[in-house]
Amino acid sequence: MTHATPHDHTRRPHGWRRDLVELAARWSRRRGNGAVTDGTDGTDSTDGAPDAHGAPDANGTRSADTALWRMRTTVRDQPGTLAALCAALARHTVDILALQTHPLADGTVDEFLLRAPADLPPTELTHAVTAGGGRDTWIERADAHDLVDAPTRILSLATRTALDAAELPLALRRLLGRCTIRSLPAKSLSGRPLDGMPPVEGVLEETVMRLRDPSGGAITIERPYLPFTPTEFARARALVELDARLGPRVPRRRDVLTLPEGNEITVHRADTRDLDAARAMHQRCSAETLALRYHGPAGDADRYLGHLLSPRFGRTLAAHTASGRLVALGHLLWDGDETEIALLVEDEWQRRGIGGELLRRLVAMAAETGCESVYAVTQSANTGMVAAMRALELPLDYQIEEGTLVITARLSPAVISSGA
Repeated sequence: MTHATPHDHTRRPHGWRRDLVELAARWSRRRGNGAVTDGTDGTDSTDGAPDAHGAPDANGTRSADTALWRMRTTVRDQPGTLAALCAALARHTVDILALQTHPLADGTVDEFLLRAPADLPPTELTHAVTAGGGRDTWIERADAHDLVDAPTRILSLATRTALDAAELPLALRRLLGRCTIRSLPAKSLSGRPLDGMPPVEGVLEETVMRLRDPSGGAITIERPYLPFTPTEFARARALVELDARLGPRVPRRRDVLTLPEGNEITVHRADTRDLDAARAMHQRCSAETLALRYHGPAGDADRYLGHLLSPRFGRTLAAHTASGRLVALGHLLWDGDETEIALLVEDEWQRRGIGGELLRRLVAMAAETGCESVYAVTQSANTGMVAAMRALELPLDYQIEEGTLVITARLSPAVISSGA
């Protein structure tokens, strides 16, 4: 788990089709005959996914209730192999709702969306696939969101990425399923160039992708439980190339709010264009306020702003007075597969409801992206942040270690589904 301070980390080329063929061959050679995953070992959890409902079995021996499953398996690239696999599934009254193919050098990875009888165990389903000629089978529960066909889903992700640069990490996560995505800057906070930047064409190493970030640095994507295919690598690289072509972009919608005392503030999405105004606010903040926010010397605060205001690492909300003075910043930071929330309010404007308003909006953003929880790192003496988190009226978990307080808010299903 990271703290509020950012990490200090050290176009498609000609012949890209040949690169994908070579990657496919390498991926296939390394796979071998891995163990079958049936979703019961805790790695691929089946808890919490809703059942679908459909017609009962023709012979009436199974429940009328059905469940949705996502499944991948590798088959030989020979005529009749897919037909044999489909016949094996049909014998267990399993309906194939969607199919995607990922070609390899010596076979094909078939990805299915299945509707199966609810009382059909996942082990029996994987055994049926093996009997039908599949190998290296992986399966997990699906839900209604998986019913959207792949081209529609990819176009939707591309649209969201085109509208907002902060969407790229989220779009990659939705494209590739459960994975950990980290954006690494090209330089450390001290300005030292970091080693290990990937080439422009990117790198695929089984369960890890490394892509060149259009804004500088690198994007690392990890999915230890399921290797990436060259097809997925090409899709991810296409999204990154789209982001690079469009350049910096952040929606500039502005909302005017009236505080309880009658003053008006304007809230909008911020980015690196607000860097000078944010530095000026730092100069007006006390050393104590900066230390509560950044957990370090106040003199280091300005070094973090470039990272925090970059859309690649999350989303930032800024609050301005009627005169245009920046008085508060709220950050929603992508931290691998977790999401951090942080606030900074200028001393003169504290305890007027600005922090709570920003916090509510950040939680709504987190819910809209599908986050199940958000966490804030602060100090036990920061009663304002604690009160703002409690005012969310969400389930909270508290962890205290050596004076550092981590508050995790669990977003309820209603909050996640409504995005508010």
